[in-house]
Amino acid sequence: MFNAYVVVSSLLALVCLVFGGYKVTAQPGMVEQMGRLGVSRRQLPVLGALLILGAIGLVVGNWVGPVGVAAGIALTIYFVGATLAHTRLGDFKNASPATVLIAVAAAAFVLRLLTL
Repeated sequence: MFNAYVVVSSLLALVCLVFGGYKVTAQPGMVEQMGRLGVSRRQLPVLGALLILGAIGLVVGNWVGPVGVAAGIALTIYFVGATLAHTRLGDFKNASPATVLIAVAAAAFVLRLLTL
């Protein structure tokens, strides 16, 4: 079960680092997409930092179980918010990846919880 956590959390951490980096550095495509959702350019670094902190928490969770559980819960909430933001505006195409990431983050949370 722990090996499954390591695989799931590592993949999720990689995704969070990439997209967190895009937000922190305000990549043009990310600024445009987030602007359509009503997210200002000033808010992007905060959202990016949350993703990066979640990724760090997942990795630290390999050694400190409660941190991995907390990171999994936090990222699940983050991606629920992202999905709601997209669906609120009828942007179902871009809501799909966030919806999948809800399941992945929840899986990381549950897997780490089961290995405590």
